[in-house]
Amino acid sequence: QVQLVESGGGLVQAGGSLRLSCAYSGHTFSSYSMGWFRQAPGKEREFVASIAWGISSTYYADSVKGRFTISRDNAKNTVYLQMNSLKPEDTAVYYCAASRLRTGVLKTQTQYDYWGQGTQVTVSS
Repeated sequence: QVQLVESGGGLVQAGGSLRLSCAYSGHTFSSYSMGWFRQAPGKEREFVASIAWGISSTYYADSVKGRFTISRDNAKNTVYLQMNSLKPEDTAVYYCAASRLRTGVLKTQTQYDYWGQGTQVTVSS
């Protein structure tokens, strides 16, 4: 059974930085593509970033491009989301997810098989 546990959320001022981590347990981590999504109050969950298995190609939502960086450490079974230049509109619960798909741009929720419980990120103005 695959389990994902996010950490690293918190309260930060606008312009600040946070690094989220997602610890993976279960099947071979390196076989999965990984993604981050977020859900703000009253809004639908939206795609943030993804990183493919193998060559680790990355893809970002336009709203975070240039500010956020997704990376993975297969030796530690962990995926990260470095968030810089944070804005109040980045406030949301952030979720990591694992996908058995190995090709394509993985930016829809239905492409992912496993989800973490989420971690709250709050950016004050």
